[in-house]
Amino acid sequence: MPKLSKNRTKVEELDRSRKYTVEEACALVKKAKFAKFDETVDLAVRLGVNPKHADQMVRGALVLPHGTGQTVRVLVFAKGDKEREAKEAGADFAGSDDMVAKVSEGFMDFDRVIATPDMMGAVGKLGRILGPRGLMPNPKVGTVTFDIKNAVTEAKGGKIEYRVEKAGIVHARVGKVSFKEEALSENAKALIQALVRAKPSTAKGTYMRSITISSTMGPGFKIDPAQFVGGTEET
Repeated sequence: MPKLSKNRTKVEELDRSRKYTVEEACALVKKAKFAKFDETVDLAVRLGVNPKHADQMVRGALVLPHGTGQTVRVLVFAKGDKEREAKEAGADFAGSDDMVAKVSEGFMDFDRVIATPDMMGAVGKLGRILGPRGLMPNPKVGTVTFDIKNAVTEAKGGKIEYRVEKAGIVHARVGKVSFKEEALSENAKALIQALVRAKPSTAKGTYMRSITISSTMGPGFKIDPAQFVGGTEET
């Protein structure tokens, strides 16, 4: 039998079979850290919904209390005063038809895209480029708006988007391993509570089926959903 590495032994000593409070799970994620870089911490929540049905799609956005720890490069499609507003608010890139042409030619050095409603006709042509990368602006998550200043500020300040996948799972970043336990816990709770509030009225049975938190290279730790929904059975 091969000998376990020092890091693997440390992980194996942790109890991954039980369900923890958010605080306990975040502490364990930090304890299990062994990578030499600042790992991202992700939350995976399995929901009792069928995303194939439009009325059971869970999607939204929120600003995490302590941000994501990631430097977000923001691109804004806007013109005139709104383009100037975007630049003054801290957008990394801003423009109208010229920027649409630049992206269509292969420019992709950005992490978040915001657009004013009057630009969506032109931006829509970029759907095949932005859509598969999850970057297409959408009014449901606040990325199609005339309130450019606020949208850019939120994007830079730690706003995340979440969307349930085909398997009924929501994956989202909630911080970095270097965050203090309190900050990680508060970010994780904010996302879980947002998902609870977003429960579709048509969802039946167990809504929040499982919650797992993990770092990029580390193991996953289960969080007990009962502490958020008063029991996992929802009708």
